[in-house]
Amino acid sequence: MKSHLVRTRRSAENFPREEHLAWRVAEVATDAVAVPDDTAEMIVNRIIDNAAVSAASLTRRPVTNARAQALAHPYSPGATVVGVGGTFSPEWAAWANGVAVRELDFHDTFLAAEYSHPGDNIPPILAVAQHTGRSGADLIRGLATGYEIQIDLVRAISLHEHKIDHVAHLGPSAAAGIGTLLGLDIETVYQAIGQALHTTTATRQSRKGEISSWKAYAPAFAGKMAVEAVDRAMRGEGAPSPIWEGEDGVIAWLLGGPKAEYAVPLPGAGEPKRAILDSYTKEHSAEYQSQAPIDLARRMRERVGDLDQIEKIVLHTSHHTHYVIGTGSNDPQKFDPKASRETLDHSVMYIFAVALQDGEWHHERSYAPERAQRPDTVELWGKISTEEDPEWTRRYHSTDPNEKAFGARAEITLKNGEVIVDELAVADAHPLGARPFAREQYVDKFRILAEGVIEPAEQDRFLDAAQRTTELKAGELDQLTFTVTDEVLARAPKTNPGLFR
Repeated sequence: MKSHLVRTRRSAENFPREEHLAWRVAEVATDAVAVPDDTAEMIVNRIIDNAAVSAASLTRRPVTNARAQALAHPYSPGATVVGVGGTFSPEWAAWANGVAVRELDFHDTFLAAEYSHPGDNIPPILAVAQHTGRSGADLIRGLATGYEIQIDLVRAISLHEHKIDHVAHLGPSAAAGIGTLLGLDIETVYQAIGQALHTTTATRQSRKGEISSWKAYAPAFAGKMAVEAVDRAMRGEGAPSPIWEGEDGVIAWLLGGPKAEYAVPLPGAGEPKRAILDSYTKEHSAEYQSQAPIDLARRMRERVGDLDQIEKIVLHTSHHTHYVIGTGSNDPQKFDPKASRETLDHSVMYIFAVALQDGEWHHERSYAPERAQRPDTVELWGKISTEEDPEWTRRYHSTDPNEKAFGARAEITLKNGEVIVDELAVADAHPLGARPFAREQYVDKFRILAEGVIEPAEQDRFLDAAQRTTELKAGELDQLTFTVTDEVLARAPKTNPGLFR
């Protein structure tokens, strides 16, 4: 990996285009290096993972509305939309599928200086691959780039520190991945990256206070913008530049300011794109920092015994967990029994309480209004707080994968004064966890979430195609989707009509 120092440049400075970060990213995207077998295998795992969580979210309102918007844009050749037959304009297919993937907060994650769900790259890159008749090998190369670029940006550039939403790293990565997929020249990819970044910078209010369905729509919007940015760049349209380093650019006014410097690691020429191997998926449908606390609660519940005897619970954890999903956020909504699912998903206090009571976490039952409003849950929930522990924060930011941690130490004080303490550094499903996910677990997750949604024969067909992604020929990528019956689609809520019919 090569480290690239990135900072603001005055317009009067001599700053060659070849030194722009967007150009450096485009160089990586246009480097036709082979994808290692282990990387390709993990990409297939994440294609399966995305399909699994899309099946589980298929009839939820935000997904239903996004699908309705896409279905209003049929197109040939076009791209597929999960759950239905036909083909649709690729940017709208990317939109609908992106919402389906993100709705339940249940797919992969990478955490470093910034937060990310790099599986969000799959819907836009796959949609363009289907639309343009590419092969499975082409798709794998494009997705390897998408994952690489987003993860490398996340390693180096904090967005949340400046209240910018993390999809600002997704727009450029998806554009770069599409560039690799299509074999575009470096100038075109450079312009597409700049446009994609320019159109996907937004504030983090989407993840603060009363959290709405836009949390699911935000990455889908970034993917849609990336598709459109590539289309414009292919037609010869340019982007603001230098987009990151410009005097009025992203770093100067949205991030650390004119004096800030960022060291961005990127693969050198001929170096494989392996960043996906540093990311990890979720066993539980909840914000990633809740994964280990859920497993910890399940482990501690027998030691605690009678939960009515709990006086208080303190979760000692990282800065991120404390301030984003913990009591450090100062969001009263995180203790509101009538809060939205999206808000409960970002309340580690609620999540720990339910996992401690139920000994499990379910993507539907654990968020049901009747579950959140149970009096004993509300009482226990109110006894839980978080505190930042410098050691957990240090481990969160560690570059040593054997030390990096996203967990917590739980101190449960009983009414008799006894204190029960336990800690868990990483979730059970993490590569270093008690039950790390491999192909078998990804397939199991798909089967579990697809049950009652996708017919068994269609499950088998999809899994067969997905596991042969590298062998799929040009024009065969339409196999990487699934359809469901009209009866399943009829379970979706009735929604108001919009502009697109």
